[in-house]
Amino acid sequence: MATPTSGPPPAAGPADDPLPEAVALARGAADAGLGLKLLGGLAIRVLCPAFPPRLRPGQDMDFACLSKGRKNVVAYLERSGCEPDRRFNNLNGDRQMYFNAPSGRPIDVMVDRLTMCHTLDFRPSFGRLPLTVDAVDVLLSKLQIVELNEKDARDILHLLGGVPVGDGGPAASEAAIDGDRFGKLLGADWGWWRTVTGNLTKLPALAAEHPELVPPDPPYDPIAQSQELLRLAEAAPKGVKWKLRANVGDRVRWYELPEEVDH
Repeated sequence: MATPTSGPPPAAGPADDPLPEAVALARGAADAGLGLKLLGGLAIRVLCPAFPPRLRPGQDMDFACLSKGRKNVVAYLERSGCEPDRRFNNLNGDRQMYFNAPSGRPIDVMVDRLTMCHTLDFRPSFGRLPLTVDAVDVLLSKLQIVELNEKDARDILHLLGGVPVGDGGPAASEAAIDGDRFGKLLGADWGWWRTVTGNLTKLPALAAEHPELVPPDPPYDPIAQSQELLRLAEAAPKGVKWKLRANVGDRVRWYELPEEVDH
């Protein structure tokens, strides 16, 4: 399988494609020994370089960093010509930072975790891949969305078509969806389990109804991989807290309503 560092370059987009600028920032940070990793749709393009890109006008660049290296990341971005939103960063910098790239494109940097419908902590496997957060975290950042739209379903299907479900082995340059980390997270938190398994269950019908969401000639069958993840979710050992919350079920909302943060 092609890896993010040795495989073909991601499929080219138009002149305003954000990927080259985003990859240059991530690679420059990696070369400097700093933890600044791509997140979201651009991370999926790095992990699945052969697939056609999903582009939209004014697309921003999403990154993640760790709080312990945040000051060095800020200094690196400023040296790279990125203009910080100082007021926003002073108020929210412990969890999220905002910059404008030299191109004028917005940059969001999530610190330690992504908090939307659920809270995804990047720290356990942050250093595994050179340019992106771990593949399983890229996947979970999409699967945690309760009201899944076509854009996010496309991203999930592309990732499952391009990256194998694996055991989270030690090879730092090889992308794999760490089934062990996936199962442990879902086995510890019924809310996460409920949202993720619900979305995985929807994928076969979505792919059948909208075949354009599935990448052309993927090396892995995304539907078969989604079913393997469902199996892992069902087989994962469940803790007492999980079982107590499962007894309550859908009678109480199990997810947060994402907060819109103004820059």
